[in-house]
Amino acid sequence: MSEGGLSKAEVFRALHHGRAPGDPLVLPGPWDAASARALVAAGFPALATPSAGVAAALGYADGETPADEMFAAVARIARAVDVPVSADVEDGYGLAPGELVERLLEAGAVGCNLEDSAHGVLKDPHEQAGYLAGVRAAAGDRLFVNARVDTFVRQVPDVAETIERARLYVAAGADCVYPILAPVDALPLLRAAVEGPLNAVAAVGDGPSPAELGERGATRITFGPGLQQRATAALREIAVTLRRGRRG
Repeated sequence: MSEGGLSKAEVFRALHHGRAPGDPLVLPGPWDAASARALVAAGFPALATPSAGVAAALGYADGETPADEMFAAVARIARAVDVPVSADVEDGYGLAPGELVERLLEAGAVGCNLEDSAHGVLKDPHEQAGYLAGVRAAAGDRLFVNARVDTFVRQVPDVAETIERARLYVAAGADCVYPILAPVDALPLLRAAVEGPLNAVAAVGDGPSPAELGERGATRITFGPGLQQRATAALREIAVTLRRGRRG
């Protein structure tokens, strides 16, 4: 149990509600235990793993991490910190809702991110809603479910379809919807049309700030693999400097 007698899942859920415009919940994405500890030391109250960042750390291309390795990575991160950790588990790895929920809970996650596309193709929204409903039924209030809507990332830039999918997923029990790569100008439309928290992705060091995205309607901000990519770029620069500075 967390401070005050609340579970980590309850703490995590509460962080998404009652937020003022311009003050979204910012969830940086650790890719291993060390990065998770660094982010918590900086003061972040919760974390959300990025599947692409974890994949890179494990030596895989995005979307190619075996389920066992992804859950093991999430477990290492969750064990390393005291704050709530949500896990990006892509499209669920073909697991039945009950098995997915149990594996997430065993890993110590309090939430999950689930995509509505696979192999670059959008799923039928009604089938996806059914899957999300199964996850909600199996999890009860033990997991915060973030339903990713992949219309924009899959080159279907249709706000009406995005809204339709988001509404279906909320009705199925999703706690939050995530129209990844939705244009900033679309956020107010999405905010007005969809109940509950709205996740937006922010670039690291470029583009609108989390506060600006919050002012446009985002409740929660994540960064995808941006932090892992910036850290890798910094390491590459250090390595080049070290190489150039070699003697002998």
